[in-house]
Amino acid sequence: MPSDPWVALEPGDDPAERVRILRRAHQTFTEAGTVPRPVRAVVADSWRRSARAGVGPDGTASVELTDGDLGTYRSEHPLARVMPLFRELMGTFAADGEHLLAVCDAHGRLLWVEGHAATRKQAGRMNFVPGARWAESAVGTNAPGTAVAVDRPVQVFAAEHFIRRVQPWTCAAAPVHDPRTGRVLGAVDITGGDGLAHPHSLGFVQAVARAAEAQLALLTPERPRADAPELTALGRDEARLVVSGGGIRLSRRHSEILVLLARHPEGLTGDELLCALYEDESVTPVTLRAELARLRGVLGPGLLASRPYRLTVPLESDVSVVERRLASGALTAALAAYTGPLLPASQAPAVVRLRERIADGLRAALIAGQDPDLLADWAHTPWGEDDLAVWRALAAVRPTAAIRARLSALEKELTAPERWARRQVVPGVARQTGR
Repeated sequence: MPSDPWVALEPGDDPAERVRILRRAHQTFTEAGTVPRPVRAVVADSWRRSARAGVGPDGTASVELTDGDLGTYRSEHPLARVMPLFRELMGTFAADGEHLLAVCDAHGRLLWVEGHAATRKQAGRMNFVPGARWAESAVGTNAPGTAVAVDRPVQVFAAEHFIRRVQPWTCAAAPVHDPRTGRVLGAVDITGGDGLAHPHSLGFVQAVARAAEAQLALLTPERPRADAPELTALGRDEARLVVSGGGIRLSRRHSEILVLLARHPEGLTGDELLCALYEDESVTPVTLRAELARLRGVLGPGLLASRPYRLTVPLESDVSVVERRLASGALTAALAAYTGPLLPASQAPAVVRLRERIADGLRAALIAGQDPDLLADWAHTPWGEDDLAVWRALAAVRPTAAIRARLSALEKELTAPERWARRQVVPGVARQTGR
């Protein structure tokens, strides 16, 4: 097996022998439901998802968009703006190598399939054509569909494909994201013969995807209003608010209030804010009103309204950026925006719940994705260094001596009940400080 789990073959591997191994493994899986060890983890997980989705190994793709509907949809899709770039970077490579350049949307529908004429005709026999749905949930393991499903560049070689009629092919694809939101827009793919089963083809298509994202950023630059407030609350005990061009460091209580009001643009009553902010039920509404009066003075006139308490302008926050990216499946982008637990020292009940929800969502996505680089990034942060579940997941996909040693030490360390209890109050927060 290749040392890089995302690469199908490495130089020196025998493609014919690999095909024989994969065909036997595919037969074992379709007959007995078990995946033999030589199959890469990314492929094994994809096969299991394909089976759970009800995909059969003798199925075929269905064409969902044709003629005018396809043309209209393509013309309005964000990736239409970077098709000239795709053709410039990949067109000659596809034509000269008898390959195909393909682009799909976030649902795995093929929007463009271009390249060598004879190869395109051959691919058409398995409905690898514009308008066909090649989502993993529809046709099983394939590079564009799986790249969208796992939000990672993926190479799929021969019998790694779930559907048998696709197994003569090899493909490599990389997701393309909206540079502003991190949302997956689709994927760019190169499809052809065994010659594509090389680390260079995966690196090439990934570089093309990054170039497309850079081009999209230039074509649609983000232009926030100069006076639009922005809140930074991740990894900080005291949030920072940027408003009217200036930065304000908020007190801990004001930080908590703004985080909650940003999540509730419709507003919160005084009673709702009391329950959200204070564990102590003896705190009176007078105390809360005094805090809000002080916050109104910090924010300036016109930003904080009452009855119910609400912000009069939209407030963007790093919390909402992480949540949007995670919800859209853009895990790498979500992790890039996550700079630490939300207001780590806060004990406000609603803030604690939100802090745990964000961290748990990211951890669950990390563990499910099994990306060794992303898992390692999390495990080596202050908030992830004692995260046993993440270290176990990392050791499963990257079992180096150092990682196994750290996991063993952590498991022994956390067997002490009193130490475990202390660490479960707010995992990873004790080392986190405001910045």
